[in-house]
Amino acid sequence: MLALSLSSVGRSLTGINIVGPSNAETAPPANPGMYQLDITLKRGHNLAIRDRGGTSDPYVKFKIAGKEVFRSKTINKNLNPVWDERVSLLVDSLREPLYVKVFDYDFGLQDDFMGSAYLYLESLEHQRTLDVTLDLEDPQYPEHNLGTLELAVTLSPKEGDFREATMLLKRSCKRSSKQQHSSMRLSDVHRKAQLWRGIVSISLIEAHDLQPMDANGFSDPYVKFRLGHQKYKSKTIPKTLNPQWREQFDFHLYEEQGGFIDITVWDKDAGKKDDFMGRCSIDLSPLSKEHTHKLDLPLEEGEGMLVLLVTLTGAAAVSISDLSVNILDDPHERHQILQRYSVLRSFHNLKDVGVVQVKVIRSEGLMAADVTGKSDPFCVVELSNDRLQTHTVYKNLNPEWNKVFTFNVKDIHSVLEVTVYDEDRDRSADFLGKVAIPLLNIQNGERKAYALKSKELTGPTKGVIFLEIDVIFNAVKAGLMTLIPKEQKYIEDEPRVSKQLLLQNFNRVRRCILFLINAGCYINSCFEWDSTQRSIFSFLVFVLVVWNFELYMIPLVLLLPLAWNYILISSGKDTRQDVQAMEDLLEDEDEDYDKDDKVPRPGPSEDGRLPESHILEDMLASWHFEWIRVMLDPERKGFINKLYAIQDVCISVQNALDEVASYGERIKNTFNWTVPFLSWLAIVALCVATVLIYYIPLRYIVLAWGVNKFSKKLRDPYTIDNNELLDFLSRVPSDVQVVQYRELKVDPSHSPNKRKKNNPG
Repeated sequence: MLALSLSSVGRSLTGINIVGPSNAETAPPANPGMYQLDITLKRGHNLAIRDRGGTSDPYVKFKIAGKEVFRSKTINKNLNPVWDERVSLLVDSLREPLYVKVFDYDFGLQDDFMGSAYLYLESLEHQRTLDVTLDLEDPQYPEHNLGTLELAVTLSPKEGDFREATMLLKRSCKRSSKQQHSSMRLSDVHRKAQLWRGIVSISLIEAHDLQPMDANGFSDPYVKFRLGHQKYKSKTIPKTLNPQWREQFDFHLYEEQGGFIDITVWDKDAGKKDDFMGRCSIDLSPLSKEHTHKLDLPLEEGEGMLVLLVTLTGAAAVSISDLSVNILDDPHERHQILQRYSVLRSFHNLKDVGVVQVKVIRSEGLMAADVTGKSDPFCVVELSNDRLQTHTVYKNLNPEWNKVFTFNVKDIHSVLEVTVYDEDRDRSADFLGKVAIPLLNIQNGERKAYALKSKELTGPTKGVIFLEIDVIFNAVKAGLMTLIPKEQKYIEDEPRVSKQLLLQNFNRVRRCILFLINAGCYINSCFEWDSTQRSIFSFLVFVLVVWNFELYMIPLVLLLPLAWNYILISSGKDTRQDVQAMEDLLEDEDEDYDKDDKVPRPGPSEDGRLPESHILEDMLASWHFEWIRVMLDPERKGFINKLYAIQDVCISVQNALDEVASYGERIKNTFNWTVPFLSWLAIVALCVATVLIYYIPLRYIVLAWGVNKFSKKLRDPYTIDNNELLDFLSRVPSDVQVVQYRELKVDPSHSPNKRKKNNPG
């Protein structure tokens, strides 16, 4: 049911109940062919609670004839939101009502329904602004009171060229990504295809005098940031009231006037709901651009103060265009870009490493996601935290997009992710396929067919996508930026407990340990004289090295395996034999993610050893004391809390195994030239270290290092600490990532030069 409140000069009509089109106050005149519907979404009252905190994050969708024509911004944590947004729509029939739906935005999850209502256009008086109050209802629970929405609506007959207006209407519905008030039509974790107007860089430095939340008189604080749909969560600092985070991240600015950043501080509690410690916000509108602002923000609803550094900059080189218009195909523009990233400008604006242009041509043989045997595919292109999307091609398994995306490159070791989704009107978009392409693996100007992979990038799925990618970058800047902390993605899947993943990580750690054991056994065999020839040779090398040892020989020795592997690879021998084993491991995990646990446990093998899965079980059993400690903790009451605590321990073990294995694999992959750019960079660093140690006495090097460390905080109190070696290793892919980034073989019938007939099926 709708309650219409009509206001005009000299009179006011309220409480008019409209059941349907039959009770229109004024019959519309002869159909002019097109109408313009101007709507102002004012506010909502007493909306439904959908979040655990007793609030909601509401936004509104407008639909006409099943097509989404408008989506409002999201108002965070408010049951009485004020939008004050205006939209103008072209409609060709008044018989189709305006369908209004309200949702609660849930980051990374499916949004919750908060109510809906219909506005019957035939009931509206022409050429007059009407104040409308809509009662929200849930068709499944009509007795529930879900609040109201206030709108101002004006319906005007549209005169002029009806054919042109009809085409405009179709474009506004079917290619909404080009309109100002377009539909998001994307899974909940993605923004719509909109270019940002600037970037806000935030450095979370520290906090002072926070409120103690734990029984020990301390807290385990972390901070959450939110700007529109963008979110970031800091690391947790244990047992302190004066934490120092020293983290830096970027948000995109979509509004010219800036907007507000909502900040909340929480105390981490394993197995329980985290404790709220306070909130604050930043109004970006008064902050000047291209200038770093130090902000001391007192916490509301709590105690203490946050210290931040905020810098607003203009938009980077990001654009969307049609295939016929792109900058790198213009010789003059290409020459200017090459000049900008030439070696002569290596120390100008170090963060501007390069530019990448992605041509999303088309896709073939996609999976049918709808019951009709077709799909409504669109494509999302991601580079780190930058996301853009194509328009949707409806009812087609061989869509053509012909779009060009241009991104600014801040880290040459970033991975370009191209994901194809099927659009669903009222639900999250369905996943159709994905490819991940490291920027350093790209062959410039090559139009190529990429086989689509599963979500985990470990196996194939149906379909291919045709891309043409160009990367232009400055190698000196790229090398220097390798030694600073890697940008963290602020949209990531929550960690979950998985027996298969635990087993996989355990096997990866086991392989690293076995390598060290084998190396130790080989060295020990030299002492045992298992091979006389090898032992004599080892003894002579030992004597020569010890007699002539100098400190500069340490980096020189590290150069030897790099040089040896380079010679082997150049001669056609691949030193990376264990990648296939990792592929098999990941495929096994993909094939059966939830196997029945009721399989009889096999006994020991002939050599007396237990199977690997039971080694894992025995290892997990060795941690039972930690679980018992958690279970007996008097603060954790209730069975559910105990289960959550056990889950936290399992996730910690799972992540620790992954981190240990990843570092071992990354060191190995540095020496076996998995990423040639990084191996060359390691050679340059080792050569420089050799020369420095050879010519400069060690005491001077240590003295310079110590002076720098001690004076760093004095020179820049808010500097973000980092370890250059760990930052370098974070760019080297682990064996799992090597498999994820490896291209699958494509059917020869999918040629970049052959174009399939673009039919719906």
